[in-house]
Amino acid sequence: MGAVLEFADVTVRRGQATLLDGVSWTVEEDERWVVLGPNGAGKTTLLQVASAQMHPTSGVVGILEEVLGTVDVFDLRPRIGLTSAAIAERVPRGEVVHDVVVSASYGVVGRWREAYDDLDHERASSLLVEMGVSHLADRTFGTLSEGERKRVQIARALMSDPELLLLDEPAAGLDLGGREDLVSTLSVLAHDPDSPATVLVSHHVEEIPPGFSHALLLRQGAVVAAGLLDDVLTPETLSATFGMPLALHHEDGRWAARRQTRHR
Repeated sequence: MGAVLEFADVTVRRGQATLLDGVSWTVEEDERWVVLGPNGAGKTTLLQVASAQMHPTSGVVGILEEVLGTVDVFDLRPRIGLTSAAIAERVPRGEVVHDVVVSASYGVVGRWREAYDDLDHERASSLLVEMGVSHLADRTFGTLSEGERKRVQIARALMSDPELLLLDEPAAGLDLGGREDLVSTLSVLAHDPDSPATVLVSHHVEEIPPGFSHALLLRQGAVVAAGLLDDVLTPETLSATFGMPLALHHEDGRWAARRQTRHR
């Protein structure tokens, strides 16, 4: 197996703020990673660098065996599937769902005059089935619920058959039912050996899908812990990451955390 992501002492600064601080991290092609941390931990910045949307201030970033800064990012980005709130905001609300997905073949947001062949349309339809939203193919994106939009975005991210899938807080804004549906869908993807290496960013351990193998914990831009999920996700590391004493529970492949209460 080869590495799809390699961060070597990566730092990102903007003005006086350090967004990532000496991050070293490797993702292999058969791994499924969750990145956990509080607001301001650097999670979204990490994904922006990993998706070749941002260059580091210092350090070396390897993406799909290319070194960021020595490769044309416009050739690299189509090999990466990315979902984020920023991309969702750019999708025209009047765009038909099928077109939202198929247009990823050209790496564009909003279909214009591109011509797609039958294989493109068949793949888009297949991915909508896989995400459980094929019945929405003729609906416009703006009429969908938040949960439906999340599933369509993941189908879009998979359209170009990426070698790396990056999911930035895909469960944000979902109610309990929507979150559980999405976690179930992501668990199916995680268990599929043909799925690409995946990195999922979240604030909540409850959103970790069964089948995810590794965890990276960030606080104030620095790595608290990284490695196999069962090894590094502990009450101690989680408490250090979020800056408060936390109890952690793991049952039937799912995680849950709550603040520890002191008993007198």
